[in-house]
Formats: sequence, C-alpha cells, structure tokens
Amino acid sequence: MSDFLLDPDVIFLNHGSFGACPRQVFYEYQRWQQRLEQQPVQFLQRELPGLLADARRQVAEYLGAKPTELVFVPNPTFASNTIAKSLDLGPGDEVLISDQEYGACRFAFQSAAQKKGFRIVEQSIPLPVQSNESIVESFWQGVTKNTKLIFLSHITSTTALTLPVAQICERARDAGILTMIDGAHAPGQIGVDLGAIGADFYTATCHKWMCAPKGSGVFHVREDRQHLVEPLVVGWGWGPEKTFHRDNEFLEHHEWLGTYDPSAYLTVPAAIAWQKECITDEVRQQSCDLAHYAVESASQIDGIERVHPDAFFSQMGLIDVTARKFDAEALKSRLYDTYRIEIPVIRWHDRMFLRVSAHAYTTKGHIDTLLRALREIESAN
Repeated sequence: MSDFLLDPDVIFLNHGSFGACPRQVFYEYQRWQQRLEQQPVQFLQRELPGLLADARRQVAEYLGAKPTELVFVPNPTFASNTIAKSLDLGPGDEVLISDQEYGACRFAFQSAAQKKGFRIVEQSIPLPVQSNESIVESFWQGVTKNTKLIFLSHITSTTALTLPVAQICERARDAGILTMIDGAHAPGQIGVDLGAIGADFYTATCHKWMCAPKGSGVFHVREDRQHLVEPLVVGWGWGPEKTFHRDNEFLEHHEWLGTYDPSAYLTVPAAIAWQKECITDEVRQQSCDLAHYAVESASQIDGIERVHPDAFFSQMGLIDVTARKFDAEALKSRLYDTYRIEIPVIRWHDRMFLRVSAHAYTTKGHIDTLLRALREIESAN
C-alpha cells in the first residue's frame, strides 16, 4: 500500500511496536509543526486550547468517551506512572496484574510499590487460552480482600492476546476494585468503546494501530475518579491562576505541562479520518486473515507451534519457536540481515515467540517470505 513511508526493501512485520504513519497523516503532522514555528506565542498561548479541545472531542467520539474525561499523553507508560504515583496505596494493599504485562508499565507500578510499600501480585493466565470465561476465572484467582487496583492489558504486547477486559472491569466494579486498562494495541486494531468497557482508567497509544505520529497517546479517566489522579508533571495548570480550563480541574492539571510540541496530538484527528477512509472492514479483515495465515502456516513447520485460537487475536499473532532452541538475538539478526524481515523475537518465561503484525501494506508474499525463512534457517542449523 503506497500510503506508507516504509522502506520498500524491508518486510515490515512489526507494526505492533511503533506503528507506521501514512503519508497524508505525516504531512499533516509537518503542517502543524510549521504552523507552530511561524508564530509560537500565537499558537501556544491563544490557539492551542481550542485546537486541543477539538482534537480531544474527535478522539473521544472515536473511542466512545466524553471529551472531558480524556487528555493526551505521550504514551501509556506516562499514564501508568501517573496512576502508580497518584493512588493512595500503601502497606497491606495489593495491585493485581497478569504475567503478560508490558515491561515499562509493570516497572512503573513496581517502582511505586518499593516507595509506598504496597504489593504487586502477578497472576498467571495459562496459555493456550480456552475461553473468555476461563481467562476471567484464572485471573480472578489473584484477587484478595487487599486488592485495590487491577492493571491489565486490553491486547497484550508480549503474547498478542486479546483479554476480556469489559468482563473483568464489571466484576471488579462489583467488588469495589479500581481498574486500569493498558490499551496500547487496541484502538485501530479492534473496536474500542470506553463506555462499554467501564474501566476507571484507560490508556492507549495513537501511534500504533491508529497510525498517528509517534508520541501521541490518550489517557481516559472517568469523571467520578478524576479526583484521585494527580498530574505526573506539575505545571501552570496546577496553580491558582487557571489558564485554559477554569471549569475543569482535571484538564487544567493534565493538559498544560509546560512548553512542548503538540503537533502529534493535533494530528490524531487526521489519523482517524485516514482510518475511516482507507481502513475499511474489508481491508482490516484482510490484515486479520494474513495474521491468521501466518500463525497457522508456521505451525505446519516442524518444531513450530501456534499459541492462540484465531478468536483471541486480530492483526497481531504469535508463533511459538521454543522447540527450535534458537538464540533470540541470532534469529532476529538472521531474519533481518538475510531476509530483510523486521519482526520482534520475544522471550517470555521459558518460551520464545515471533510476534507477526499485519497491516494494510502487508502482503501474502511478505508472510510467505517469513515462512520460507523459518524453513531455511531450520535446515541451516
């Protein structure tokens, strides 16, 4: 697909790590940067509040949320640190996570736990999964009377597994437990309705599957939970002289953190428009079909297994190469240097996976080259 700026000599099967920005979205990003530099004072002091409000409104509509419940952040790591440092957690309290959480966000809570004295409980979700109900029951075994917060991915980065977060959030709400969902891989890959999910806190990237510029993310906090959240960076909005949102303390505290380049945030509506125009249901289904084809075809190669049933992943699938006893770094280098395939090799517990992503620019030929490489690398060992 010629919309993207990707190097045509590289087979890019790693959309899940940093995404890829289409040309017209990237050019809109550059247009915002140029506009900022033409008159920085006019742009940042007089125009930016209204521009951000409009961008927030469009993103909120896309995600099924209220504009007053959402602020832009650079990434989910930023939002995770905000919650880990904000919540009144201490000795005797527990934060429940799964054993498949993204490292940087997990570290945010571990760091806060060391300082505040609360405990991180890591609950295993056995693979392969059988049903959403079995996932909920397996995860819920980690809940105790001391559980104050559940932190869980919508789609896991490590294992590319779509979790039944709405069911878990509902059960947590009935138990009086707060929930934070890391939706880094969800918007743009699957439909996201924040109202239906019902999490107290939800964060996501826009620069992955939504294809917005790098460094654009969102942080959603329900109105009845906003009083719990302190800004990670204290800036002008925290002081007595309100600048942008005199009637909304949450937005005032979290939106104006000092001088920064807001161009990536302001480009997110262009990415949403591009998604609606170019990523039709047919195109998205083709990408899902390619990811499923990659996983199933790879499992036909000796020593390679699939992990999840098709129902538990969409455009990002997992190929288990544990039995082949590869060296992870050597395999990643061989795939890139010999076959020009950009794909992550993931070590998780005692297992090793290839995580394959398929997007509009992915072709069956790209997947077939990966399959050929896996066969040839095997014969070379």
